[in-house]
Amino acid sequence: MSDTIHFQLGRFLLILGIVLVVLGLIAMTGSKSSFLGLGHLPGDISYKGKNFQFYFPITSCLVLSAMVSLIFWVISLLTKK
Repeated sequence: MSDTIHFQLGRFLLILGIVLVVLGLIAMTGSKSSFLGLGHLPGDISYKGKNFQFYFPITSCLVLSAMVSLIFWVISLLTKK
């Protein structure tokens, strides 16, 4: 039983690592690729004053959260027996 737990944990960590690498590559490209328009969606709050700039991507955060939740849901389905 211990071997199967280690195998499942190893497989989960490998999949998680691949997902993190892909997300890191997307984040490194930044605004060059504008992945799904994140950071420029309607509902993102942006304010520019004379000496002050504030930006809070609330809609982008919600979309990103939903995508990550979906990824973890799919991973949990694949790891169940």
